[in-house]
Amino acid sequence: QVQLVESGGGSVQAGGSLRLSCAASGLMFRLACMGWFRQVPGKEREGVASISSGGTSSYYADSVKGRFTISRDNVKNTLTLQMGSLKSEDTAMYYCAAGYSSARFTSAGCTPDYWGQGAQVTVSS
Repeated sequence: QVQLVESGGGSVQAGGSLRLSCAASGLMFRLACMGWFRQVPGKEREGVASISSGGTSSYYADSVKGRFTISRDNVKNTLTLQMGSLKSEDTAMYYCAAGYSSARFTSAGCTPDYWGQGAQVTVSS
């Protein structure tokens, strides 16, 4: 059974930083593309950042380019999103997601097959 468990969410003031982590189990992590998505009530879930299975390619939404960095550790089976220069519009539930194979990663990011439960990020202005 695939499990994706997020940690590191919380509240921060605008301009601050937060680090989200995702611990994965039950899948061939080193073969899976990974991504972070976010959702606010009443809006569709949107892709924030994705990374290829080997970590050599990444995708970022225009809204977070230059502020967020996605990375992965294929030994520890973990995914990280370092978020900086946070804005109030970054407030959302953030979800870790996995695509079951490297083929699920394209120039548009990772197409997920599995989801975590989410971690709330709140940025106050």
